[in-house]
Amino acid sequence: MTPTDVSGLTQLGQSTALPAGPDQAVLERVPSGHSGTLFVVRFVAPEFTSLCPMTGQPDFAHIVIDYVPRQWLVESKSLKLYLASFRNHGAFHEDCTLDIAKRLVALLDPEWLRIGAYWYPRGGIPIDVFWQTGEAPAGVWIPDQGVAPYRGRG
Repeated sequence: MTPTDVSGLTQLGQSTALPAGPDQAVLERVPSGHSGTLFVVRFVAPEFTSLCPMTGQPDFAHIVIDYVPRQWLVESKSLKLYLASFRNHGAFHEDCTLDIAKRLVALLDPEWLRIGAYWYPRGGIPIDVFWQTGEAPAGVWIPDQGVAPYRGRG
């Protein structure tokens, strides 16, 4: 087995400050050791936070990102820092969700990517945002995201 090439990474193995916002965050990638093999990578961020751009109040989401890589994998520490950088960033739910997905697509050029953002209620109404790059590749197992619909106290 060939070790993953981590040369050129700027954050892994080092103390790295939380970026001030998503625009300042550095997302990094590493070569996939299994290019040409269809498999799914899943990241789950159950405590994602951002700010309402109108009120400045915190918003919370459970985000699930699934992708089928081609040549690149996202480096997980850089993804964690990127997602955490939304903590003080004001944007609507839809904008946060699509910005995350599109930035990952631009970085990785995956075979396929989908994001499910399950936002907790604001004003009594949960907002869930879903997006994917297209049809999932044939022959790859893509599990359900496993997030139950919001039921409140019911």
